[in-house]
Amino acid sequence: MFAPLDLLVAFVIGMGLGALYFGGLWLTVQYLPQVRYPALLTLVSFWTRMAVCLLGFYNVMNGQSERLLMCLLGFVCVRSIVVHLVPRWLPVQRSA
Repeated sequence: MFAPLDLLVAFVIGMGLGALYFGGLWLTVQYLPQVRYPALLTLVSFWTRMAVCLLGFYNVMNGQSERLLMCLLGFVCVRSIVVHLVPRWLPVQRSA
């Protein structure tokens, strides 16, 4: 059986994992022009972010699929927020 508080905690942890994943992606993209081997940075960043998120999902799940679904829902909510906010932060490129 599951408790509503457990699902809320799983949702919040999913949001934290999403913020960590997409924040790491943002930092990686910002550093790409400055590094000598951008492909290596991209791969290391991807595998590190993926490993952290998968370990987080696995630990939150603790054998209950309801917790996993709530964690994934929190992750996807952060993704939606990032997709809507990032275009507002980017400078507008105007063609002459």
